[in-house]
Amino acid sequence: MQFGKLIFIHGVWIVIAIALFLFWAFKHRHTLMHLFAEQEMLRQLTEHISLQKQKYKSALLVLTLLFIVFALIQPKWGYHWEKIQRRGIDIIVAVDVSRSMLAGDIKPNRLDRAKREILDLIQMMNGDRIGLIAFAGTAFVQCPLTLDYGACRMFIDELSPTLIPRGGTHIGEAIRKAVTSFEVDKKNNRALIIITDGEDHDSNAIEAAKLAAEKGIKIYCIGIGTPSGSPIRINGKGGKKVYLKDSKGQLVLSKLDENTLKRIALITGGAYIPASASGIELDKIYKERIARMNKSDLQSTRKKRYEPRFQWPLSLALLFLLMESLISDYKKS
Repeated sequence: MQFGKLIFIHGVWIVIAIALFLFWAFKHRHTLMHLFAEQEMLRQLTEHISLQKQKYKSALLVLTLLFIVFALIQPKWGYHWEKIQRRGIDIIVAVDVSRSMLAGDIKPNRLDRAKREILDLIQMMNGDRIGLIAFAGTAFVQCPLTLDYGACRMFIDELSPTLIPRGGTHIGEAIRKAVTSFEVDKKNNRALIIITDGEDHDSNAIEAAKLAAEKGIKIYCIGIGTPSGSPIRINGKGGKKVYLKDSKGQLVLSKLDENTLKRIALITGGAYIPASASGIELDKIYKERIARMNKSDLQSTRKKRYEPRFQWPLSLALLFLLMESLISDYKKS
């Protein structure tokens, strides 16, 4: 048995309070009545009233209230299976997890801000499938396309530069991995969101974008960072935060490379959106662009639907109330 509105179970305390009051009133009725009438007058007023019938009426009233509370909590038992067909869009988010994403020009750093924005995006989704790809010097599927948003959130939390030991930023690898992750028989309902600083390292990203365009996949590139660049903070010896330096001891600056990202977006009919200091605005991209794409039937699921049975306790409550109204307070002549 299940209940739809279990919060109303607290109504039982009100019913108990009423029952206790009625019990107390019956026990002290003579004492209370003597406060307002003389003995002879009291006898004349009450000689035709049946105390036993009043007890029955009070019991029926308490039962009525109990079953009303039972109806309010909406009991459910018995069930049937209902087929639910979901319509939506397939969305894969490819996140750059290279060390350059630890730069602090976007607070708290590029990668942490990206993770927060993706979590906010999931909050807006309803019926769309989402997948997650992590990439640096190579790419792999962190979370396949799924409707299980809770599972995807756990995979997002695990994104870090330690996921992929091989350094670099191979955007082309991420695109090719996404192409193979989408279902091949669907078109016009697939979007790839790439969040990166755009410093592509010879991964043939443009050729990969052309392949995605042939498959009908639109790519939305989010350029995160600044063209002027920012130093990269990493964990040094003893866990102390230090800035990354090259072999010559020079400070490494990670700069946003917008040109490649703009070309990828143009080829696939998507869009390039630079992130600002205030955020990536994935929610705006989703509402204004991705959510307007043609939706298709995604996987159907079977959901167990319990049958509402509130009418049974409600009917009993009405029956007890009717019985209470039919019982007279007076003794038989």
